[in-house]
Amino acid sequence: MLTTAIHLLLHALVPGLVAWFGYRSIWLKAWLIMLATMLVDLDHLLATPIFSPDRCSIGFHPLHTWPAIGIYLLMCTWRPTRLIGLGLVIHMALDLSGCWRMAGFPPF
Repeated sequence: MLTTAIHLLLHALVPGLVAWFGYRSIWLKAWLIMLATMLVDLDHLLATPIFSPDRCSIGFHPLHTWPAIGIYLLMCTWRPTRLIGLGLVIHMALDLSGCWRMAGFPPF
């Protein structure tokens, strides 16, 4: 439960830090846009059960697949979609780190 709470907190905190340090003049707008990318988790509604603490979302849910992540990376290169792409890439990186922790990496 604590791990899940920390994971969810990071989904808000990391985009906030990126917005603050990378987009200082528009940090609130940047943070809200990146925070809105959490809607990508709506694809969890297609799974049964909807939430499973032992399931890695990367590669399982449609919007968490490697081809989708490739599109999110491309979105980072085009200015009009950069913040959305950045928010999605941060989201996927945090989810991937959760998968690694479930797999026992790092070993400490």
